[in-house]
Amino acid sequence: MSIPHDYYLKFISNEVLDDTLIYHNKGNFVIHKATQHFSTLHHIPNKELEQLTGNELKLNISQSTSSCQNLSLPVLPVEHHLRRNDSCAKFDNGPLDFCKVQALLAPLLKKENCGYNRGYPSGGALYPVEVFCCNLNNQVNHWPTDSNCLHLLPSSRKFENYSPEINIHELQKSLIPEPFDLGTPSIALIYCIYLPKAIFKYRYRGYRLAHMEAGSMYMLVDLRCKELRLESRLWSGFSDHELAQRLNLNPTLFLPACIQFIG
Repeated sequence: MSIPHDYYLKFISNEVLDDTLIYHNKGNFVIHKATQHFSTLHHIPNKELEQLTGNELKLNISQSTSSCQNLSLPVLPVEHHLRRNDSCAKFDNGPLDFCKVQALLAPLLKKENCGYNRGYPSGGALYPVEVFCCNLNNQVNHWPTDSNCLHLLPSSRKFENYSPEINIHELQKSLIPEPFDLGTPSIALIYCIYLPKAIFKYRYRGYRLAHMEAGSMYMLVDLRCKELRLESRLWSGFSDHELAQRLNLNPTLFLPACIQFIG
């Protein structure tokens, strides 16, 4: 069943919408190229930053030994289907067939011909996260349309030919602002929270559930990349407002949660 996306606006609280947007925007930042020479995210010295990165959090700090100290947990074998590959630091310049893009998104589709269950959990079966698949650098062979951006329709198991007016070069600049260099990924999957769908039922809690759902989705795609021998990288270095505008979306209703580069 498909209904107009703005139908959800009938059932939302404007107060909840405004509060959620205010909170969300506090986590929205990007260092613009015009101010990058004097901008900084934090003032943590490199030595302390290295100490605080990638560690584990021990809570039983009052004891030097623990009763579980000798219990060792097994690590997944390298080829195990649940052991993800490391994130790609820089993508090579190479083609990708569209059939692989189709296969890549299989875990996100509706599972059966009846019902609405998909390949990932969703609080209240609301599914407020929309996926946009963008053809970057014209590297995807047999791309099916003139539009470089497709919108995933998980229940129909199809793509929607979305907004051919999108300027892919301007979109790329909003995806990877200067001075970052990730190489040449073939596609970008943009996970956007459609806020009215997220909050109309569970209100503020729905915003939290939407982020949980986005995490489930990109982890499934990340594991699928390993199976298809593709490289993947999650990315959050973008301006929400700019990215939504480049996608011709209303930035007060569609909130980009994260980007997944694949190549």
